[in-house]
Amino acid sequence: MRTLNEQLETYALYHRDRRNIATHFVGVPMIVLGVFAFLARPALLVGGVMLSPALVALVAGVAFYMVLDRRFGLAMLAVMTPAFAFGVWVATLSTGLWVAAASALFVVGWIIQFVGHMYEGKKPAFVDDLVGLLIGPLFVMAETAFLLGLRNDVREAIEAKAGPTHGGKKAAPALQKTAA
Repeated sequence: MRTLNEQLETYALYHRDRRNIATHFVGVPMIVLGVFAFLARPALLVGGVMLSPALVALVAGVAFYMVLDRRFGLAMLAVMTPAFAFGVWVATLSTGLWVAAASALFVVGWIIQFVGHMYEGKKPAFVDDLVGLLIGPLFVMAETAFLLGLRNDVREAIEAKAGPTHGGKKAAPALQKTAA
């Protein structure tokens, strides 16, 4: 399994434009909320615990993040748990409202993501590697940490491979086409 830095460096190659990164601060959480809402049904009460595919996704996702990095894993637990709880709440609504709310979050979140990638001029990372679907939320957490002046070691490693963020179209070093 790739390390935290390797995962974030690869993902960052597709995300250097600050406008694209900004769309991820909105779109990725919406997608996560939509996924948890969809996966919260069906649910089965077992020993006082409501089991659902959403709970499995929460546990598996946080375990993945914890293996990559304990500090980011704990931070992801702190934000994913309320997202999970929101998804469970949405699943208690009538079937029509549940499907509408989960669909709206998911679809609008992806539209926002694709607008960001239009700014970037690159396809989303998951197109080349499905693990990018798991790294997206972690990337948003890492970018939040960087904005707060935290985890500069990780930011520096990312920038050494992918280059710094910028405000306009500019290909990341590893994805630039070279002239023959």
